[in-house]
Amino acid sequence: MKVVIETPKYSFFKYNKSGDHYRKVFFSPVPSIFNYGYIEGVKGADGMEVDAIVLGPRMAQGTVIEFLHCYGVVRFVDDSTKDDKYLFYISGYRSQHILSCYFRIYAIFKKFIYLLSEKRISECKFLGVEKINIDFI
Repeated sequence: MKVVIETPKYSFFKYNKSGDHYRKVFFSPVPSIFNYGYIEGVKGADGMEVDAIVLGPRMAQGTVIEFLHCYGVVRFVDDSTKDDKYLFYISGYRSQHILSCYFRIYAIFKKFIYLLSEKRISECKFLGVEKINIDFI
């Protein structure tokens, strides 16, 4: 399973890949505490490639990394659509509590983004972190 990094760890900007380049989607009041990207070739309920969170050292934007195992899922609703994020681990500290705190803040911020930029109310909420074991062999 190939994961492509769009937003490096510690970035205040969320990026999305658009063609051959990365565009800033929004500014976050808190930096990302993980590398954020997508699983190449796997589509989610929102029609986009499935989101991936990579715990470990900071990686450059555009890094492609192969994983054989997924250890969890962040259950999330974004813009009233299921938008789960699969968890991959390389090394270092990992805490379900810290991820939960981050995504609670992120959900509140996303609600404000929709309200301020698009003048509408949208459901955004963190539903929890689920430990799973998926092997991609």
